[in-house]
Amino acid sequence: MILTTRAAATGVVAMLLFLPRPPGAAPTVRLRALRPSEARPGTAYAGFRHALSPAPADFHLAAYRELLARAVRGDSVDYRTVVRDRRTLDRVVEQVAEVPRANEQGWNRRDRMAFWINAYNLFTIRAIVDHYPIHGSRFSLSPQNSIKQIDGVWTTLKWRAAGRDVTLDQIEHGILRPEFGDARVHMAVNCASRSCPPLAAEPYAGADLDRQLDEAARRYLASPAGTRVTDGRLLVSRIFEWYGDDFVKPYAAMHPGPGRASDRAIRGFVERYGPPEAAAAAKAGSAIQFLDYDWSLNDAT
Repeated sequence: MILTTRAAATGVVAMLLFLPRPPGAAPTVRLRALRPSEARPGTAYAGFRHALSPAPADFHLAAYRELLARAVRGDSVDYRTVVRDRRTLDRVVEQVAEVPRANEQGWNRRDRMAFWINAYNLFTIRAIVDHYPIHGSRFSLSPQNSIKQIDGVWTTLKWRAAGRDVTLDQIEHGILRPEFGDARVHMAVNCASRSCPPLAAEPYAGADLDRQLDEAARRYLASPAGTRVTDGRLLVSRIFEWYGDDFVKPYAAMHPGPGRASDRAIRGFVERYGPPEAAAAAKAGSAIQFLDYDWSLNDAT
């Protein structure tokens, strides 16, 4: 008999418990039906339990961790290595695609946010690998090896994740920003470019998400692409110009007074997460200037 539901499994055990005992037979040993949480690894019931239980939010992290260990080189990514042996990349992409939407919707807020950050970064790697090496037009305003040379990379290319077909823009602007409202996400999503916050060397995980986002913010702001102080001015990434409003609610209150709310929010964020010199300039109310953005591919080779 093949057990297809938990009820069927429990019913079989129940029938065995209540069969009549012939005269003179040994006493019946009454077996309590196992709860799914009690199943031991490697047993048939453990497999049954796995079929019934939703996928945990960290189900894909082992393979993704393996991918990042091979690919991330400081602030760069070794795309050539991933291209040569892309089996791990393809396996993680498949795992993300196979998550049922109901499972993802049932995870807690931190687990969901970590999943979508990982999905964004994973699909960005996949887009680069699918087009590597990138040789764009010399007449483009973007570098020849830039992710911007891939037509529709953010708006048209579709990826399967948690029961949805999504673009990178839909993940960032339709899920991560509006659903979670955490400006630190801009320090975690990677756009495969030199001026972008670097790809983390470990997957984001719900249980450790706050620490990871804090570290991502500090790491980026400590880099020349994140903040600099020159002639009394606070130079910051153009990310803050593009998404300054996302920082207003949690950080503008740190700098009350006149001036644009987005500027006060930027100073608040840099004061909290920036290196000492930048944090001091932010606290002093230094004028803000936005850095040029380098869209060259963050390639390690």
